[in-house]
Amino acid sequence: MIARALRPVLLAAGLAAPALALAAPQGQAPVPQMVVQPAPPVVPAPDAITAMTVQPCAPPRDPATDWANLCRYREINRTVEQPLRAVFIGDSITEWWMPTAPALFAPGVIDRGISGQTSEQILARFYQDVVRLHPRVVHILCGTNDIAGNAGPTSPDDYANAVLAMVDMARANGIGVVLGAIPPAGAFGWRTGFRPAAQIIAINIWLRALAQQRGLAFADYHTAMAGPDGAMKPGLSSDGVHPNAAGYAVMLPIARAALDQAERSVHP
Repeated sequence: MIARALRPVLLAAGLAAPALALAAPQGQAPVPQMVVQPAPPVVPAPDAITAMTVQPCAPPRDPATDWANLCRYREINRTVEQPLRAVFIGDSITEWWMPTAPALFAPGVIDRGISGQTSEQILARFYQDVVRLHPRVVHILCGTNDIAGNAGPTSPDDYANAVLAMVDMARANGIGVVLGAIPPAGAFGWRTGFRPAAQIIAINIWLRALAQQRGLAFADYHTAMAGPDGAMKPGLSSDGVHPNAAGYAVMLPIARAALDQAERSVHP
């Protein structure tokens, strides 16, 4: 069962050593000063590596050479104004949030969703589209396309590894994390005959447990949007998978509360 396969890794507690004040015993020579070692030289930024053959981002995009679609936001990222409160990263559910219901994306909150992407593709662009933008919080919402098998062979462990890597990368850089529950779906229009409701529930159980263990915020969209059969409630989506304006209206207060929680946890 996917819920058993997705076993969260416990966060090791970090112990800070106390500062020690060294003094020489009475009658002895003073303790020599510490020899300060200078920091190593900074590794040149990618733009300064002249030996690299730089491939420009030029349309049309070739999925074979830009599997993670790094070109999608590369240039616009250079224009992001600071300070930045939050980045929403994910698949089409994130990408279509801003054009469908833009109220969430006030100044300082930006959308970095890409339709069709799996967790591994999102991970591949996470440093570019999140860490280098220095937000206070990142909202991660992915998994629908992993369940659908959009990018070929995968496994529950692959999904767990990608999510855990994004969480670790964010936390290592002082970024608060919101894990978004996958919205409900009874069927996928692009996967005839497939019924994903149970798999979505299992992944959301794992995401909630991970959030509790790591002290992350969990935005539970699923509970608010699911009917008794695990499918999307009527009126919240036009295709049973992607929220419409009414669906995003349900998600909005949940997202805002989770952003506040994540921000407080890292920036009290």
